[in-house]
Amino acid sequence: MTNSATTSSESIRQLLENRPLRLGTRSSPLAMAQAHEVAGRLRTAHDLPEGAIEISAAEASGDKITDRALREVGGKALWTRELDFQLEDGTVDFSVHSMKDVETIRPEQFTISAILPRADARDVLIGAASIADIPQGAKFGTSSPRRAAQMRSLRPDIEVVLFRGNVATRLAKLEKGVADVTLLAKAGLDRLDQGDLGTPLDKAVWTPAAAQGAIGVETRTDNPALRAFLGAIDDAATHDAVMLERHFLAALGGSCHSSVAAHVSSQDGQKTMRAILYSEDGRDHVDETLVFDGADHQADADAVSQLAGAMLAKAPESITRLFDPPAK
Repeated sequence: MTNSATTSSESIRQLLENRPLRLGTRSSPLAMAQAHEVAGRLRTAHDLPEGAIEISAAEASGDKITDRALREVGGKALWTRELDFQLEDGTVDFSVHSMKDVETIRPEQFTISAILPRADARDVLIGAASIADIPQGAKFGTSSPRRAAQMRSLRPDIEVVLFRGNVATRLAKLEKGVADVTLLAKAGLDRLDQGDLGTPLDKAVWTPAAAQGAIGVETRTDNPALRAFLGAIDDAATHDAVMLERHFLAALGGSCHSSVAAHVSSQDGQKTMRAILYSEDGRDHVDETLVFDGADHQADADAVSQLAGAMLAKAPESITRLFDPPAK
């Protein structure tokens, strides 16, 4: 163990003599399942007793407001705002997030110190055996611009209706006929022990959202001891892939109005990014694949930035108007 790691470990041990470490999370059932997974991994990694990590749940604005699309009421910040307040004032020591719900640009005072091994990143179709089997003119429930555009691209006959809430709420709405079909993340269903529901969609046909399936743990940038503590459960391969996907979104200037699918996969030491930009109605799209060797993260990030620029350069106005890339 290095001197810095030893110092960090001693700092955490001293803190634990006075109180448990406090883990912040949203209060939804899925968020709580993710928080318990993080706490369990940390206890195992550091050989800590059960009570060493205390889970502090807060109801996020995004969980309170379910009758409007996120883009109308504040975007992805509605999933992180309450946890950010707690992290900033020291109410919690670190926070757990679904990485696909975290804003691309985060406050500098926070650092994503660990990302767990990515779970199944696929979307699951609920209500029909396949996209082709969805009845003509059926109602597709979603609040995701990406999912809406992807479905409209493949099935322009289908009506998209607003569909928000946690997994149980959306399944109940489906049962009541608010929509005929919907899509849920396979990772979330698996974490709720409902992985047998629906039909997972092949990523080669239906590319998922950036960072889908990944759980991140964030703490204050100015606390190196906690950053090192969390680093013990970081999965380097997932961390690298997720950060490249988020870098792609940043280079595009994407927002909650943008329809973007992006996923980095690895095989035999080689990484591949599949990325698709859609118009809101799904009629136009730009689809590209980038292959890189993964030996140099900065070189990979630069390649991703170039890919984003190249895709916007060839995209029609129906797509480019949904993005605001940063000035070079």
